[in-house]
Amino acid sequence: MAVLDGRVAVITGAGRGIGREHALLFAREGARVVVNDLGGANDGTGRDTGPAQEVVDEITAAGGTAVANTDDVSTWAGAESVVEHAVTSFGQLDVVVNNAGILRDAFLAGMAEEQWQAVLQVHLTGHAAILHHAAAHWRGRTKAGEQVNAAVINTASASGLTLPNPGQANYGAAKAGIAAMTLVAAEELTRYGVRVNAIAPIARTRLTLATPGLGDMFAQEAGEGEFDPYAPEHVSPLVAYLASEKCPHTGQVFGVQGGCIQHLQGWTVAQSTETDGPWTIDDVTSRLNAWA
Repeated sequence: MAVLDGRVAVITGAGRGIGREHALLFAREGARVVVNDLGGANDGTGRDTGPAQEVVDEITAAGGTAVANTDDVSTWAGAESVVEHAVTSFGQLDVVVNNAGILRDAFLAGMAEEQWQAVLQVHLTGHAAILHHAAAHWRGRTKAGEQVNAAVINTASASGLTLPNPGQANYGAAKAGIAAMTLVAAEELTRYGVRVNAIAPIARTRLTLATPGLGDMFAQEAGEGEFDPYAPEHVSPLVAYLASEKCPHTGQVFGVQGGCIQHLQGWTVAQSTETDGPWTIDDVTSRLNAWA
C-alpha cells in the first residue's frame, strides 16, 4: 500500500520547483492532488495556466489522479475556491501543502511599500487563507461526527529562521511568521484531528537561483551519477511523511536539504538576570553589558 493512498491533497505553488516535486511524489504515492499554481513570474506578476496543467498532465500520463487549479491563494476568496475545488473534485480534503511564494528582494532603506506588502500577502496571508478555509472544512466534518485524520505542511525558510539573508526582510519576516503560525495552528486544530508542521527547505528553484549571493551556489548541479544535495525532489519525501496518516508529529519545524533533515526550535532563553526591586538604567547597563 502506498503511503498516501486515498488521501486528497491541495498543493499550492505546485507548477514548478519544490511544489511540482511534491505533487509528482504525492500522486505516485496514491494521493489525489489539486495542483494549484497561479503561473506568475518570480515577483508574482502575470498569470499562466500552463505550469499547473503541465504537472497534471504528467501525473495523469503516469496513471495518477490530479486536477489543475489557478486560483490566487493570497486572497481569502481564492483560497476558498482552492479548498472547494478539492471537495468538489474528490469529495473531501485531507492534506494541505502550503508552498506558493514570490520574491521581491530589496534592502530596507530602498524597499517600497508594495514590495513589502506583496511578499507578505503571498507567503503569510496565502498560508493563513488556505489554513482558514481548510480548518473550517475539517471542523465541519468533525462536528458531523467524522473522525478526521488530516495534515498541513507549511513552508518556512532558513532565511527567516536560521540564516537571515540581507535584502530579504520581507521574505524572512513572512517565513518567520509562517513558522510561528504553524505552532499556533497546531494547538488550535488538534481538536479536529489535524496535525500542522512546517518545513524550511534549501533547494535549487527559480527563486533561489534569483537570490543575490545564493544563485551561483545553487546553479552548480552535481555531475551525472552524483548525489545533488540541492535537487528539489529531495525535499518531498519528508513532506509525504508529514502528510501520511500514521505520522505522529505536530507543531514542529523541520529543516531539510538533500541528505539532511533537522529538527528546528524557535526562540529560547539564552541568558537571564533578575532583580528583587525596580530596575534602574544603571542596573540594566551593568548587567546587559556583561552579555555583549
